Amino acid sequence: MSALSIVDAHHHIWRRADLPWLSGPMQPRIFGPYEAIRRDYLIGEYLDDLVGSPVTRSVYVQANWAPERFEDEVAWVQAVADESGWPHAIVGYADLLAADVRPRLDRLAKYPRLRGVRMQLHWHENETYRFAPRPDLALDPVLQRNVARLADYDLVFDLQVFAGQMAGAAELAAACPDVTFVLQHAGMLEDLSPAGRAEWRAGMERLAARPNVFSKLSAFGTFIHRNDPTHVARILRDTVAIFGADRCLFGSNFPIEKLWTSYGTLLDAFRDAAAGLDAAARAAIFEKTAVRIYRLQAEAAPYAH
Repeated sequence: MSALSIVDAHHHIWRRADLPWLSGPMQPRIFGPYEAIRRDYLIGEYLDDLVGSPVTRSVYVQANWAPERFEDEVAWVQAVADESGWPHAIVGYADLLAADVRPRLDRLAKYPRLRGVRMQLHWHENETYRFAPRPDLALDPVLQRNVARLADYDLVFDLQVFAGQMAGAAELAAACPDVTFVLQHAGMLEDLSPAGRAEWRAGMERLAARPNVFSKLSAFGTFIHRNDPTHVARILRDTVAIFGADRCLFGSNFPIEKLWTSYGTLLDAFRDAAAGLDAAARAAIFEKTAVRIYRLQAEAAPYAH
């Protein structure tokens, strides 16, 4: 495991002033109190967090700038990558409920590290967990038409839904067979009761039945607000059993998970959770699936001071 090259397929960087949710009043969030990250988190700090790890490449995922500044976000991250070499791929934002998303995608297409789009669809009866305006956006014909257009730009769709929305999300994936879907955070399991786990597992099986859906192994501390190796191992094991290792990929969700853990401790929990898998499965989870999906370039050197 120590020689395994790792791609972090889900992290953020930011300037606080660019993010309304960080610069405005504190609001309830699914990850709990976040005072410690209401500040700039720039690429230098992210790279410092990586020191001593075998992470060689990373994927930036949009961090909810004001929607009208969607191009500014991608332009800034591209400029950071041009200067520092990191991140190696960008998942930006575009309004997929616009009448036609193509003019927005045309504006983003000129940024060479753009690889995907995320528009968060997750909705929950608990208002603290709610992001989208309604639970059934995956079935909206306008959204389905716009998601399908991502294929023309060779962009993936980073899909974020809860268990109760997974049936609709599976229909979205079926309606867009030429688009690769990357389920965020293994479906955000938040109800750890037997019934909650059963609903999540059934939804995951529906999504896994669509061959164009993959799953990120990330953000497992979101709802428990800690890094729990047993919790990480159980979700990882269940997700890999459902999707197969070659359709799973690791992400740190830093700096959100930095609220309760260090990068090294988090990575140790994931590597320990995968230790019982064979070498090919571990390589898929920690590197090869992300390289394939996000079309990453040649391996970089692990970061060190």
